[in-house]
Amino acid sequence: MTFFRPSRSNVMNGITSRRGMLLSAIAATCLAAIPAQAQQPEAKRVKIVASFTILADIAKSVAGDRATITSLVGPNGDAHVYRATPADAKTLKEADLVVVNGLGFEGFMPRLIKSSGTKAPVITVTTGFKPLEKPKKAAGGHDHGHDHDHGAKADPHTWQSIEAAKRAVINIRDGLVAIDAAGGDTYRRNAEAYLASLSALKAELDAGFTAIPQEKRVIVTSHDAFRYFAVDFGFRMEAVQGVSTESEPSAKDVARIIRVTKEKKARAIFIENMANPKIAEQIARESGAKIGGTLFSDALSDEKGPAPTYIAMMKHNAKMLIDALKD
Repeated sequence: MTFFRPSRSNVMNGITSRRGMLLSAIAATCLAAIPAQAQQPEAKRVKIVASFTILADIAKSVAGDRATITSLVGPNGDAHVYRATPADAKTLKEADLVVVNGLGFEGFMPRLIKSSGTKAPVITVTTGFKPLEKPKKAAGGHDHGHDHDHGAKADPHTWQSIEAAKRAVINIRDGLVAIDAAGGDTYRRNAEAYLASLSALKAELDAGFTAIPQEKRVIVTSHDAFRYFAVDFGFRMEAVQGVSTESEPSAKDVARIIRVTKEKKARAIFIENMANPKIAEQIARESGAKIGGTLFSDALSDEKGPAPTYIAMMKHNAKMLIDALKD
């Protein structure tokens, strides 16, 4: 009788085949054990559109990597005089969440939101924060209520108060959780961390301002955008213009500020990043005060500037004031 004796190569091929089948089975088992969610593509990011850069930065700090942020008014831009474009309407229409300041600050936004046809929820960051009233008409000056205010009686520059910035964080957090519940833990965690950073910022600025004697805490600027800052940190605010930059100040306004600067013995006049510096320079010449530097009021700088974030902006402004006004 003749027996078939397999060759060594046939034996090895069989072993290799069985080994391959075993590895394939193990791989299939491992893949089945991976949660289905992990095999899905990265979740679509939430599209947030903010009216101007300061709100865009706060929204970014809360949303983190779960969102893309667009600011309609760009770095060093002036929301008071901004004119919306068809591209802005398209951006709003595609948004998942719209973030605005309110209180009449962004005069262009109500009409733009309506014309865009956006279905996105609109978060007004000042909701729940008690604003200051707009400054009343200065003696001998012109009325500072401009068209962009739409009859609002409140000073809209609330973000110059760190407490208002905290309220913005809370409102943005809640708005994000409402439209993206899956990211709720991330939004709440980011908001908590940012709120802690804002508390630390307030303490740092309070400590820094002890270098400025109370009688020298006078801020003279071309635009009345720092009243919340002044209240929070014990400064007196004097400005050539009111809460808007839509119109040029009158000769009486300039004369009044020159007089007040002399009377209060203000040491410095500050130019805003989005304002024409000529008026401040004129007041400095005629009052004997110096130009104390550039303050950021309604817009952040670009990434290469000194105020690319809200916290950096507040620290920069504080440094300008301390350097110019301390003994």
